[in-house]
Amino acid sequence: MKKIIPLEAGDYYLTPEGYRCFTEQYHLKRGYCCESGCRHCPYGFNKNTLKKK
Repeated sequence: MKKIIPLEAGDYYLTPEGYRCFTEQYHLKRGYCCESGCRHCPYGFNKNTLKKK
């Protein structure tokens, strides 16, 4: 079962299109890479090569 992480200030911002974009701060709190190619991934996952740095 996944742990629910409460959202705090700085965990995300809204894109011009109205989507939530999670920041590096949120990803580090979550503690793992979801391998979805997130814009602010601190784990270095590259969606094109399917590898972490």
